[in-house]
Amino acid sequence: MEALLAQVAAALQAKGWMLTTAESCTGGWIAKLCTDLSGSSAWFERGFVTYSNEAKQDMLSVPTSTLAEYGAVSEAVTAAMATGALLHSRAQVAVSVSGIAGPGGGTTTKPVGMVCFGWAAQDGKVRTATQYFQGDREAVRYQAVQYALQGVLQMFAD
Repeated sequence: MEALLAQVAAALQAKGWMLTTAESCTGGWIAKLCTDLSGSSAWFERGFVTYSNEAKQDMLSVPTSTLAEYGAVSEAVTAAMATGALLHSRAQVAVSVSGIAGPGGGTTTKPVGMVCFGWAAQDGKVRTATQYFQGDREAVRYQAVQYALQGVLQMFAD
């Protein structure tokens, strides 16, 4: 994970961009990893931990209608979280995560291990993805953090 984070830091610094995070099931893990890296103030702007639907609405301006129609664990919501994080920060790129880490909370349509992601950039580009991870709560969250950071790198490759 350290090598991946170093790549993210280098990519952001090369563009002169700052990163913001909007996290639900990862509980700030992405932001913690970013700020663990010395010098991260050059490329990490802020992190939002929006675990409840109300926090998503209050802090990231996620529309109530989007939450009601798609549910918190959806690409529509993670797209809104990422764009909201950009709107409520001074960053140029954002990553968002919402999922069901377990052990409970899963359904047949949204099982434990389902995690949705959103990435948004100041140029208006928005990407989303859904992944299904295996393992216990810690494993699902770890894999989600890793996938989210890989997605940040992908924003520079597209």
